[in-house]
Amino acid sequence: MLIDQIKKANIEAMKAKDADRRAIYSIVITRYQTLATSGKAGELGDADVIQIIQKLGKELDEEKEGYVKAGRSESAAKIDAQKAAIASFLPKQLSEEEIKEIIASLPDKSIPLVMKHFSANYKGQCDMGLVSKVARSFH
Repeated sequence: MLIDQIKKANIEAMKAKDADRRAIYSIVITRYQTLATSGKAGELGDADVIQIIQKLGKELDEEKEGYVKAGRSESAAKIDAQKAAIASFLPKQLSEEEIKEIIASLPDKSIPLVMKHFSANYKGQCDMGLVSKVARSFH
């Protein structure tokens, strides 16, 4: 499972004394454990871990933006390193061209059905905002 790989990477980062990677892996593990013990989730899988990583990536982008505005380039570089560390656990993301091809192959190109199709078949592999934007270009 993906969470086990992240736990191993966390141990490796600890041994290498890489505080930035260790910190970000620890956040992912903590959020996973919180979700697992919340009682709402049931059986957790790789899709849940991917969702945690994607959400954390967006939070890191916002945090980096704040550092850049404040002129703290060293802190922004640390954020980049952390984002790269967790991005390696994400599946390859679909490009805009690949999304267009998939939508073009669908018999019904209505936005709700396109979104449902991508949510069911490509969860974690694409930015749903980009899917929505591309789907709107077909209308």
